[in-house]
Amino acid sequence: MTDVLQALVLGVIQGLTEFLPISSTGHLIIAEKALGMSRDEFGLRFDAAIHLGTLAAVLVYFRDTWLSLIAAWFESLRSRRWDATPQSKLAWLLILGTIPAGLAGLALESTAEDTFRSPALVAAMMIIFCVPLLLAERYGSRAREQAEASPIDALILGAAQSIALIPGVSRSGITISAGMLRGFNRESAAVLAFLLSAPIIAAAGGKQLLDIARGSAEASTVDNELAVYATGLITAAIVGFASIALLLKYLRFNSLAVFVAYRVIAGIVILGLGAAGAL
Repeated sequence: MTDVLQALVLGVIQGLTEFLPISSTGHLIIAEKALGMSRDEFGLRFDAAIHLGTLAAVLVYFRDTWLSLIAAWFESLRSRRWDATPQSKLAWLLILGTIPAGLAGLALESTAEDTFRSPALVAAMMIIFCVPLLLAERYGSRAREQAEASPIDALILGAAQSIALIPGVSRSGITISAGMLRGFNRESAAVLAFLLSAPIIAAAGGKQLLDIARGSAEASTVDNELAVYATGLITAAIVGFASIALLLKYLRFNSLAVFVAYRVIAGIVILGLGAAGAL
């Protein structure tokens, strides 16, 4: 498989699984092992590129929302009222909700990168973290809209998001589950999850770019680096944008059951392949 084709495959996986509740990191780890690919040989620049691709997807899809949030946030500073408008309130809540995941990322980054990359662990987490999805469907009232979010909601969703440092958990899955258990309807919980993901994705990509600038990143070992990076970034952005649109449309009328079934089946298959020595 050529380097550009590998970049295309990894970009599709990143864009698709970053926003669907099935775990992007877990799927990337499994794809690399199953297909004999490695992002490491592409260098940290490629990892940064696909993160920037999914960041672009969430920024472009919610572009009007982001513009209104930024304007309202500055207005709240001028008026000295954090909840002067629904938009300013949401902007401050997103900042508050980012703190738990940011702290967890700083504390566990090296462990998450090195220790948590076992296919068996990914499979186990994919199965175990079906439980929050099932609980959310069973006990979530689905009566609240995102405009009703409170600081407690922001901290709970942010804390849930931090658990996704463990591959196989799924950032969108655990955050949507937490939102639904707080009473939000499926679509509102997903929108909050996607908005909360943007700062974390940006931080991950930004740190990688900083490591590159400092010269602490390993060099790429592939030819046609520009084509590889561009392919990964553009593919992740396009597929990520489509994934957001499709999931939000799906959740208006459907439950999370299909993703629970997928995660269980995928987890069992991964465990079986691992036991057979294929991974």
